[in-house]
Amino acid sequence: MRRAVYPGSFDPVTNGHLDIIKRASEQFDEVIVGVLNNSKKTPLFSAEERVNMIKCITSDLPNIRVRSFEGLSVNFVRECGAQVIIRGLRAITDFEYELQMAQTNRVMAPDVDTMFLITSLEYAYLSSTTVKEVASFGEDLDKFVQPVVADALRNKFRTRIMQ
Repeated sequence: MRRAVYPGSFDPVTNGHLDIIKRASEQFDEVIVGVLNNSKKTPLFSAEERVNMIKCITSDLPNIRVRSFEGLSVNFVRECGAQVIIRGLRAITDFEYELQMAQTNRVMAPDVDTMFLITSLEYAYLSSTTVKEVASFGEDLDKFVQPVVADALRNKFRTRIMQ
């Protein structure tokens, strides 16, 4: 079985992430979306919320599993019994960082490869940070995220405003 892991924070998961997930699902028998639970950062959504959103928007893809993890991605990949790390690239600036990480992972785990998928042009500008900023001003999110994610963002920012 060809298994890959697509790790990330996904805070929140965007249509760009979903594009990478769908395309990876066509290349591998199983893709595990690994939601990073980084105790040193304060994400907008908990790891459980992010896992649930991704499960919801990928429910039509039978070969996608979603799990949270802590620590290094390469260790999570090994724990999952995967052979490949999937990474999405939007711009050349992403490439420098991602290449360094891929090379570090290769030294740590020579049996694990990294596959870069270039983001579809329609999502090349899109980031979770941008989506959160747009959401914080109550603007339309339909072009950026799936409806369940847009609802979660509206609820999250509504709750913050009321506090």
